[in-house]
Amino acid sequence: MLALIIGGSASGKSEFAECLAVELGGELTYVAAMKPYDEECVRRIERHRAMRAGKGFKTEERYTNIKDLQISGTAVLECMSNLTANEMYCEGGSGEGAVEEILLGVECLAGSCDNLIIVTNEVFSDGIEYDGDTKKYMRNLGEINCRIAERADAVYEVVCGTANKLK
Repeated sequence: MLALIIGGSASGKSEFAECLAVELGGELTYVAAMKPYDEECVRRIERHRAMRAGKGFKTEERYTNIKDLQISGTAVLECMSNLTANEMYCEGGSGEGAVEEILLGVECLAGSCDNLIIVTNEVFSDGIEYDGDTKKYMRNLGEINCRIAERADAVYEVVCGTANKLK
């Protein structure tokens, strides 16, 4: 099964994804895409580690190039927003080819595990018009989210800790 979980910042999407993974069962892997750039990132990473403590996840840190991962069981990829930024802007990322590289990676990862749950952010509701690289990033993330949603068996939007099944 491929599931996409989308929501705003601090909406509860990560907790929902982890609970869904535990429910689906099998060997549990958490694919962490957030690079610890600064203290805020480190705090968020630690908070997420604490949230999944005791749930049986092993963690695979992967900031780019997810197509080479071979995972069995159930995997949570957290999160597409970070992976997109990493692929677009980090050394070793795919740069201009980020959308296709990520979608290829999703296909490869979905093919190697029984269940893949992808967490992503809804970034278009703030009503602000951005310029340059931010607009390009948002356009790429939007395309990735839409294309994964088309392929997904289930799509959930999480708002205020409540998951609504869209597909």
